[in-house]
Amino acid sequence: MSEHSIRLRPVVEEDLAMFRRFATEPGLIGLDWTGFKDPQAPTRRYAIDSYLGADSGRLMVEVEQEQVGAGFVSWALRDFGGPTKHWEIGIALLPEWRGHEIGWRAQAMLCDYLFTHTPLQRIQAGTHPENIAEQRSLVKAGFQLEGVVRACEFRDGRWCDGYLYSRLRSDPSPL
Repeated sequence: MSEHSIRLRPVVEEDLAMFRRFATEPGLIGLDWTGFKDPQAPTRRYAIDSYLGADSGRLMVEVEQEQVGAGFVSWALRDFGGPTKHWEIGIALLPEWRGHEIGWRAQAMLCDYLFTHTPLQRIQAGTHPENIAEQRSLVKAGFQLEGVVRACEFRDGRWCDGYLYSRLRSDPSPL
């Protein structure tokens, strides 16, 4: 398995085709498929803020050698009902780029980016109990498992548990 050099970069208009694919191709996004989504929503969001909003955003994960988008990382502002906020991040890689050590590095890079450019203390990420690869990826990216979130997601006709991970500003970066 070769290590590809990656970088995070802002979304450009050509990337919207990938976002439309994730919204309309069952299975492309793996376990996160929750049904068809509006394929024009990415274009509308891009027109508003190019996916660089104050409360949420996306950056492309680009494989530098091939100069191709392997997927994207995302973040959104969340809270636990009080005044303190935190980021929740996610990642979606195209199937051909999974298993190449890209996901954990992209998520670690995103955390470093958010800790550098925003004052928030906590970044969290959730995953499915059956997604062992993402669990390993999050740990490699500097996250710690906090626990099981019971019946947190309706997927594939049933309520499913999730695993919650976090990385704090004070946690060391793995990069």
